[in-house]
Amino acid sequence: MSSTLSNLKKCCIMAMVTFLIPCLSYSQKLVSVNTETNALVFTVNENNELNTLYFGDKLKNSSEYELIAKHYKQGTDYSEIYNSIYTPAGSKNLLEPAINITHTDGNTSLSLEYINAETNEVEPNVHLTKIVLQDKVYDLEVDLFFKAYYKEDVIETWTEIHNNEKGRIRLHKFASVNLYLYGDNDFWLTHYSGDWAQEMRPEETRLSHGIKVLDSKLGTRANLFQPSVFMVSIGKPATDNEGTVLMGGLEWSGNFRNEFEVDPLNNLRILSGINNYASDFELKKGEAFTTPKFWFSLSRTGKGDASRNIHNWARNYKVLDGKGTRLTLLNNWEATYFDFNEKKLKKLIEDADKLGVDLFLLDDGWFGNNYPRNADNAGLGDWEVNQKKLPNGIGTLVKTAEKNNVKFGIWIEPEMVNPDSDLYHEHPEWVIKQPMREEHYFRNQLVLDLSNPDVQDFIFNVVDGLFTENPNLAYIKWDCNSVIYNAHSDYLKDDEQSELYIKYVQGLYNVLERIREKYPKVPMMLCSGGGGRVDYGAMEYFTEFWPSDNTDPLERVFMQWEYSYFYPSSTIAAHVTDWGNQSIKFKTDVAMMGKMGFDIVVDELPKDELEFCQRAIKNYNELENVIWQGDLYKLKNPWKNELASLMYVGQDKKKAIVFNYLVNYRYEKGSHSPIKLKGLNPASIYEVEEINVFPGHEPIINKEHYSGDFLMKIGVNPKVSSGHPSVVLRLKEVSN
Repeated sequence: MSSTLSNLKKCCIMAMVTFLIPCLSYSQKLVSVNTETNALVFTVNENNELNTLYFGDKLKNSSEYELIAKHYKQGTDYSEIYNSIYTPAGSKNLLEPAINITHTDGNTSLSLEYINAETNEVEPNVHLTKIVLQDKVYDLEVDLFFKAYYKEDVIETWTEIHNNEKGRIRLHKFASVNLYLYGDNDFWLTHYSGDWAQEMRPEETRLSHGIKVLDSKLGTRANLFQPSVFMVSIGKPATDNEGTVLMGGLEWSGNFRNEFEVDPLNNLRILSGINNYASDFELKKGEAFTTPKFWFSLSRTGKGDASRNIHNWARNYKVLDGKGTRLTLLNNWEATYFDFNEKKLKKLIEDADKLGVDLFLLDDGWFGNNYPRNADNAGLGDWEVNQKKLPNGIGTLVKTAEKNNVKFGIWIEPEMVNPDSDLYHEHPEWVIKQPMREEHYFRNQLVLDLSNPDVQDFIFNVVDGLFTENPNLAYIKWDCNSVIYNAHSDYLKDDEQSELYIKYVQGLYNVLERIREKYPKVPMMLCSGGGGRVDYGAMEYFTEFWPSDNTDPLERVFMQWEYSYFYPSSTIAAHVTDWGNQSIKFKTDVAMMGKMGFDIVVDELPKDELEFCQRAIKNYNELENVIWQGDLYKLKNPWKNELASLMYVGQDKKKAIVFNYLVNYRYEKGSHSPIKLKGLNPASIYEVEEINVFPGHEPIINKEHYSGDFLMKIGVNPKVSSGHPSVVLRLKEVSN
């Protein structure tokens, strides 16, 4: 213990001398991870175990953290580790463990002592602390990492488990995080359920004693039924502007498990990580296992502030080219489905130029010869151009796009295979399936075994081959429509089968790393029959994601409302399609909230609708930086009001855009009172004007001037009604 205290004193002295550690401070018994607003503080108990002492607003006097514990009289912690920083199984723990292993000699107990903590400045604003825990009997080390993004108030955490024993050990559970939130049995969990075309449906419930588990066992497309992101409100349900709320999510594109346990002291334990279902993992002597990262942000001023923190963090550090531009596009999918040829596509490419978008995207159906891709039951895996549909190959379409001043992109689904394909017959050993079971299909397809390096090479070569043959290819839509049934790998050994779910995702990331090493900036959409895969592990490789195949704009108002708590608008692909009975204006206004695209037959648009779309695209191009990089403020919640209203404010507060949508079409529903805006400069005068006005119609508001103070205290009425179900307002600062 004395050597440990000595090491801590040395760390503290180094911090004072080098002043490199504004995010972390040490005393004799405390380890603290700080952001601009929050402090996450751990304490070493008399048994040399590291427990959570506090998570909340930073105290001005850091020495007072030591005074916190004596003010909590919630009952008896018989184990003394209810609030463990990383709860081990098999020893004195009485609650859900974060880690569970079998040692080389078959023993299943684990006890973790605190050894030391150190910190490094990764870059300005970002600091990383490493906390080392060790078993006092077995030679096993657990390293906990906390990466603090100071200004964004976001922390990432993950774990490394090192096997220094004499032989192999078996990991049965290996969480990424073990958070402990103090309260009084007053925690409200917001999570999301769904299915195809029904994504991101919020559910809020008060947590009771015991364990609430949210998990996925789907293997791929793991978020189909529920994503790993969540919110926990403390004290009372948080709103966008009030209340204490923690937002979090796992950076992992496979099976996850989130556990919420209200303990006997009425405090909340949150464990998140790879789902340990059917996923025991073996570590040989000298090997280490690194868990995926878990991100979280705590706000005392409601969900809006937490969300804006996450958006800033994501744009700055997580999303590929998060501060860059995005391409508007015309996609042929809902215009043609599988029924197209070269002539039809060339006409659509010309229409993309006429519409005014940046790119034409060729979707599913362009490949397969022996098993032509004329429906979704054949061809996946055979990534050669269909000679009947496209006798001159992809290259002629790329050239047509260049002549029409647009870029060219293409759809692929490289992780999947149809039984009706050359690949399936040539490489049955590449397919995930149980050798003794009947095949079961999801969308007529099976999943390729990405634990196999040969499969990884194949998928990389699919992408690399497209770029090699078509150097001017400018965009990839990467789809993933199947889950894993009958999980079994022909490549893995019998005693490795439980590692398939994990090694699949690791193999996927290996492929994406190779692609990004060679093609670092090419935009790619992460598609999975909707938002079935989106997470910040995947978004390091993708510029945007497809939230849902349900593109009905009314449904999208609700879906995008929820997605936008966790993901910035530049990542949320939103297209104008034939789904829904709303006007082209309503559809376009909704798509404008995210990364806008179109799935329409341009030639079939009436003249006034085409003119409207062209003007809307020009407005979008003018305001894209505000929408993609601005601060999002949610003004009227569609779940609780007759309309939805939200706004983006540019970082310099000189421009803003306000979206308003009617979501209740009963008699006389709409906006009857002014809506208070947010995020503006109160001293500035803003010109307020309706944009995206349909040809022949008069604007609701035409260049009226108000102070930011007035707009935030009184507001403005967009006059949304059944006659004007969507109204988009542009604000421009005219003086300050």
